[in-house]
Order: sequence, then structure tokens, then C-alpha cells
Amino acid sequence: MKHRFFTLDVFTDRAFGGNQLAVFPEAATVPAERMQDIAREFNFSETVFVLPPEDPAHARRLRIFTPGAELPFAGHPTVGTAHLLAATGAVPTVEGDNSLVLEEGVGPVRVSVRKERGVVTFVQLSVAKLPERLESGHTLDGIAEALSLSREDLAEDDVGPVAYSCGVPFLFARLRDVAAVGRAELNYAAWKRSLARRGTNEVFFFAEGGRLHGADIHGRMFAPGLGVFEDPATGSAVAALAGYLVALQKPADGTAKWTVEQGIEMGRASLLHLEADVRGGMIFAVRVGGRSVVVTEGTMEVA
Repeated sequence: MKHRFFTLDVFTDRAFGGNQLAVFPEAATVPAERMQDIAREFNFSETVFVLPPEDPAHARRLRIFTPGAELPFAGHPTVGTAHLLAATGAVPTVEGDNSLVLEEGVGPVRVSVRKERGVVTFVQLSVAKLPERLESGHTLDGIAEALSLSREDLAEDDVGPVAYSCGVPFLFARLRDVAAVGRAELNYAAWKRSLARRGTNEVFFFAEGGRLHGADIHGRMFAPGLGVFEDPATGSAVAALAGYLVALQKPADGTAKWTVEQGIEMGRASLLHLEADVRGGMIFAVRVGGRSVVVTEGTMEVA
């Protein structure tokens, strides 16, 4: 059978930037046993298969695959898929802000879609699972080796190195400056020796400050264990990063906001907008949003 798909660039306002995403918007007839093969064929960070919801009050159910594994939650697939469903009319929307719920492995994910003059201009997800701190047992020396950096390139603080998860765990490492983030290269042998054996498939490393967007945070993400050696924009990591940033910066009660740039070293500049509702040092809600661009439409024949 032939199955229709779209590709999008997510967390960008222009084609050929951001993070690539493939979406099969009517995937009920796609054989489940072929979904991983299809994701590997596209070889994007993620491929999404859109299915009817289990709860009729929800918009759709999503299955999300990297080239190497299925994920219970991911940010740029959620944002990009919601953009596509609204832009194509698969999910009815009106002018202004619209709310819909997408079912994912982590649970129902609420998404806000903004439409202006008939065009989808911004999509923001609210995490179903707040950032959970996970003791990682990693050392700064081991992380530095895996990133091909010196120990002095990593910053010391009272928070990291530590893992946080909003459904997918990420090891977070704060670097001393943006230049150190740019110098990092994956040392795969060291990653297997120092990180993978401790159960970490994803490492998000960052520094405060920006290069292209005047952003608050400049970050990169390596996930070779999932078949993604570097990701241009990682919404699930940025959502979990709120846990680290709140613990580090101790913002006042209210809504803390950050802009996070990613993908610049890959030539796919991305901009993610992060918000966390904070009271008494505790996080009560996390939202991640951005823009998307539909790039291609086609069909794939799947036997």
C-alpha cells in the first residue's frame, strides 16, 4: 500500500533549518512491524505515525520512532505533528489559540496551536510529566572525555552532572562558555566506556549565552545509542533542562522563561522557547514551543 507522508523542519521559521521530521498523518494502515524500518529509512531524528486516539476527546495518538528505538515522548515530533494537523485541516482550528491533546507513551500531552490570518504561527506543548531528577553517577572527567573536551571546559556547580527526565532521561552537563560547546566532538569509544554503561543514551550539554539568536542558552545533544549522533533541536531535552535551570538559577515565583538555541554547529539553527511555572523553588508546569515549516509531501509504498 502507498502511505502519504510529510516532512517538516521544526523549531525554525525557514526551510532547511531546525530539526527534520517525517509524519505519516493517516498511519492506521501502516504495518506496526514496519514503523521502525520506515524511521530507519528516513534516518531523521524522529518519524511520527499518527493514529486514531484511544480517548475520543483527544485529537490523535502518536507513535514516535528514532532510527534506533521507539520513544514515549519527544518534543519536536509533538510540536511538528500538531503544526501539520492544524495546517492541513486534519484537526479543525480557529483564529487565535487552540488547544488539543495528543496521546503519547508518556500520557496525554496538551498542545496549544496559534493561528494568525489562517496560518499556524506557533505551537507549544505542556509536558505530561514534570522534570524528574535522576542521580546519574557520572563524573565530570567521564563527560569531558566523551565530549573530547578538557576537564576545565566543564563548569562546576551544585546541580550537575545530573540527569533529568520528562519521559526520556537526559544527562545534562553545563560548560564554561559557548565556545566550549562548539568545540565538543563525540568520542564514541569514550561514550561507550563512560556514559552508555551507566544507562545514558542522551547527553545534552550547554552554556549560558547565545551565538546567533541572542538566546539565553546555547546547547547541543548527542544520542548515539538511539541512532542520533547529534540532534539539531531536542524539545524533550529542553523541557527536562527546566529542572536543571530552576535548581541552578533559583528564579522567583512566577513563570521563568528562556530561549534555547541548538543545531548551529550542524548548520540547522533552531530556536526553542522554554517556560516553567515555579513556586517556592518547585516546578508546577513546563512548556516548550516554537515554529515549524512544512517542506515536502509524498507517498511511500510499504509491503
